Parts: sequence; structure tokens; C-alpha cells
Amino acid sequence: MRFRHMLASVAIGVATLASTGVKAVEIEYWQYVFDTRVKAMTQLIAKFQEANPDIKVKQTTFPYADYQTKVAAAILAGQGPDVVQLFYGWTDTFIAGKMIRPLRAEAFPSADIERDFFPIVSAMKRGNDYYGLPTAVRSLALFYNKKIFKDAGLDPNNPPKTLDELVAAAEKTTKRDGSGNIVSAGMTLDMGGQDHQWWREVLIRQFGGTPYTDNDTKVTYNDESGLKALTFYTDLQKKHKVGQTGFMDEGQAAFRAGLAAMTIDGTFRLGSFGTIKAFEWGVVELPANAQGLRSNYASYFANAITSKAEGEKLAAAEKFLKYVSSPEAMKVWMEVVGELPARRAAALTPENAAHPIYGPFLKGLEYAHTTLFKDELAQRQVAIDMVNRVIIGGEEPKASLAKAAEAEQAILDRAKR
Repeated sequence: MRFRHMLASVAIGVATLASTGVKAVEIEYWQYVFDTRVKAMTQLIAKFQEANPDIKVKQTTFPYADYQTKVAAAILAGQGPDVVQLFYGWTDTFIAGKMIRPLRAEAFPSADIERDFFPIVSAMKRGNDYYGLPTAVRSLALFYNKKIFKDAGLDPNNPPKTLDELVAAAEKTTKRDGSGNIVSAGMTLDMGGQDHQWWREVLIRQFGGTPYTDNDTKVTYNDESGLKALTFYTDLQKKHKVGQTGFMDEGQAAFRAGLAAMTIDGTFRLGSFGTIKAFEWGVVELPANAQGLRSNYASYFANAITSKAEGEKLAAAEKFLKYVSSPEAMKVWMEVVGELPARRAAALTPENAAHPIYGPFLKGLEYAHTTLFKDELAQRQVAIDMVNRVIIGGEEPKASLAKAAEAEQAILDRAKR
């Protein structure tokens, strides 16, 4: 009934516009393909158009691997989106290419943004200007398969709380065939997923270091802490043999298939994992080190207005951006995608804090760090190559770490020019 009422409302609005001779302004919204994100935005666009029948929003999506290239090519050609979803770590690239415009202070006052949003929104600020706003924020947590835990003789309601407990649980839950090949991993190893964030902003800090200084423009992990963090990570495969790089291609795929006891991933995975029927899973904060130190990585995709949007399209784009960064939109996004609202008041409710799934992610936000990437894809690849040299190439961790630090510093230095 509600859906039919919504359609009727839209029809009446369109008819009214037609009768008055007013043509709806059409804007384009682009994001990458991720089923729950597309589903959530489809709902939000329908709600927005119902309230604003004079604006039509066309949603276009692309596979993640092609997304940045497609967006850049379209905007630079004067085509493509008026509002675009971009990873906060791409902001400098988009600004340098003059692909996005600063948000007008009249429409989006900085004081309001800094009062209402989590502090990590500042990663979208350059000078006095904000270049986008998120609908949701993300942190990391440890997902675990309760069935595998129980089958291995572990308490399914007592997941690992420390790094040592993580290794012990992974060893007990790893399964191999007669030739010693892993058929079910104790722990996923996926540096191309979220493990590079775990290594960079969590493990390095837990081993006593910091990944960067000087506003994340100087690499500082080529030291004892970075070496210990890299050795801990690569030892999961080389020494403890609890996981394997490339097992089932992606860590999340192995976990979904019930062939991994544990995986580290973000809130954005909740919608996808929520469809799992074969087993019950749980979520816990990322394991602490032996001294109880915890760390986390927080991130988000922001919605920005492109340089293509001008005149009435700019006004419509601002109106749409206000809606998708509103508390109402954040509630829909959390229910459909699983990511936490970017506004403090919408996220920090007693119900969310006590929630067995949302709670651990919210706690992670309290001590999370947000890497100020200059070129997120390139910096991620540095971490992937670093680990592959050790695990696949047999290189010593110390040598591979030094190469990674040099390569990443070169990326950061290029960004300064």
C-alpha cells in the first residue's frame, strides 16, 4: 500500500509539473557496484524524488575496478555525474583534476558539519573548504564463524580478544586435506581487502610504532615496529599456516562460503554477510595486543558535487547531497548496507551501542585512525607487493619492508609537487 501511495504521489507531482509547464531538472549520481549500496541508494532516490518531484536523479554504477577511471574520464569530458560517491582517500586526486567543487558555505556551513559529524569527516576538508560529506562511516572488526568454533571445541561465545588468542583460535580451526593443503582457513589473508588497513593502522601501532608523521606525508614504519607487524602478518601463513593468500580469491568470499573461521572486514560487509543462512556468525572488536592496546581504522565514502554541476543542476545537486547526508538517509543506509551513520547523534544511540553487531564497530570508532591517503590505490598496492615478496617470493621481511617504505614515500613525495 505504501509503495502504491508513493507511486501515486510521484505521478501527481509529475502531472502537476506537466500542467504548469515546468520541466524537472535531471541530475546524475554515480557510485560503484556493490549490491547493498545500490539497493540503499535506489530507495533514497525514490524518497528524495517523492519529496522533490521537480528533480529527477539518474543513478549510474560501475564495477569498482573501473570506477575511478570511468568517473575521471567522464567529468573531464564535461559529462557524467553531478553528484559522485568517492572514497575519502581519492579526494586530492579529484581536487587536482578539478573534478569536484568545494561545498558552498552558504549551503553547508563548516560549523554545522563539525558539530554534527564524526571528526573523521575532516579528511574531506582542504583549507577552509569541505569537498564532500559521507552518509556513513566504517570501522573494522573481527568476524567469526560460530559453527566452525564449536566444531573445533572452542566456545562460540568467547571469540579472540588478543593477538595471541587470535593465532591460537586460527590454528585450532584450520582444516587441511591429506596433502596438507588448506581446505578451510583459520584466518583469511587478503591484503587487497582490509588487511592492508589492519597492518598499517592497527598492527604497526600495537607493536609500538606509527605508520606516518607530518600529516601522513612521511613514512615512518620502516623500523622495528613495522618489521614486527609485517612478520606477525606473514607468519600467519609461513609459520602458523592458518591462512593462505589468494585462498578462494577474496577473504570475504571464503568466509561467506563457510570456509574460513575468521576474517577482518568493515561495516559495509554487514549487508552481504546478513544473507548467510548456512551458519551463525558473530562480530568482536579487533584483537588487542598483549598489553591491551587496541587500534582501528575508520574510513568512508563521501558524496561530492562535481565541477560539471552548474546553475539549476548545482542547486539540485546541493539539495540531493543534503538529503543523502541527512539522519533519515543514514538510517536507511544502516538498515540496508550495515554501515554506521556519519552523524554522531544518529550513530551513538543506546540501541546501537548495545547491539551485538553494531556495538563492536562503534567501539572501534572511539580509537580509530584515518589514513590521509594521497593515492589510495597505489599505496594499497605497495602493501600488497610487500607481503607477496615475503609470502610468495621468499624475501626476508626486513628487505621487503624497506622496499615498501621507499616506494610509498615516492608516492607521497609526488603528491607534494
